Amino acid sequence: MKIDPKYKVREMAGEHIVVMPGRFGADMTRVLALNPSALFLWEALRDREFTAADAARLLTERYGVEEATALRDAEAWTARLAECGVLER
Repeated sequence: MKIDPKYKVREMAGEHIVVMPGRFGADMTRVLALNPSALFLWEALRDREFTAADAARLLTERYGVEEATALRDAEAWTARLAECGVLER
């Protein structure tokens, strides 16, 4: 999977968000907020193909969490990105 390059992270009011495109520009009613670990994964993986296991490895290296926990969180993160249509098909 890969993050679609048309989506960009923006900082607004101290929050990092991904604004979904609308018919006539950005749709500010549809945003995806990124917490620090989600932002870390986005920045690390945005320009390349990756799997949930790749994201989990980054989480274990950065945060020292157990592999099972990292994989569960990475799978949830990728599922949310897919649900929001942020991943390339």
